[in-house]
Amino acid sequence: MSNQSIQNNTTALKHESTLYAEPVAHIGAFPVTNALLTSTTAVIVITLLALIIRTGLREVPRGIQNFFEAILEGALSLADQVTNSRKISEKVFPLAFAVFLFVLVNNWLGLLPLGGLGVVAQGEHGAAFIPFLRSGTADINTTVALATMAVLGANLFGIFSIGIWKTFNKYVNLKALGGIFTRVRKEPMVLVVAPVTFFVGLLELIGELAKVASLSFRLFGNIFAGEVLLAAMSAIIPYLLPIPFLFLEIFVGIIQALIFSILTLVYFAIAAQDHEEHEGHRDTAAAHA
Repeated sequence: MSNQSIQNNTTALKHESTLYAEPVAHIGAFPVTNALLTSTTAVIVITLLALIIRTGLREVPRGIQNFFEAILEGALSLADQVTNSRKISEKVFPLAFAVFLFVLVNNWLGLLPLGGLGVVAQGEHGAAFIPFLRSGTADINTTVALATMAVLGANLFGIFSIGIWKTFNKYVNLKALGGIFTRVRKEPMVLVVAPVTFFVGLLELIGELAKVASLSFRLFGNIFAGEVLLAAMSAIIPYLLPIPFLFLEIFVGIIQALIFSILTLVYFAIAAQDHEEHEGHRDTAAAHA
């Protein structure tokens, strides 16, 4: 092959950001994408870090143990401000902090400047370069899975906290409809209020689906946009121009991980609230007034 043909092949070889994760290997018929590889690496990094801290635990903390204890105490205090209950915080905090670490490490791994580490794949438009590492949170499949876990987990937490009947009535308020027959003589307005209350419950059910969409697309959109921005800046002036944007994306990675974990805490705290109990307190206060 001549030098000219080699040069042409090298020039044609490029990588374009895609909305979907790109396969870098196959295990049988199962494709291993770069987002899956990054997510697996994130789990391994977090596991190794946890084992290192666990094996070095001392009654008098020092070094890395002291650093992480300070982080955990601050994070737990922040969780208390979100849930307004130390009891709920202690139950939900391990999950929320694990989600924070997973999202954060994923965000940061996607920013590693590992140069030409990847594979060359033949596509519809010729040969293309596919990097080994791409942030798992830049793949919509990962963010949808995380958001679904957070919303379903919150509802399960609500069932264990206040019971399955009260949780069900948040969305399909049969009690409000049943109250029409028992309260209509004393309170004729219940004919209007009860159907509205029932309809609001159905809106809450739709809102649960909206939570999945908002959580997943917020995280995916910010991280994917950051990758596109860094690729664009690298194409203009390599090595120098992307550096300020790289530090910006490191900060954005922290913020997005924090937002996702705090919203998870909020959903769990709301699910554990007994709305009927609050309504009972309001009715009692109105009666006394």
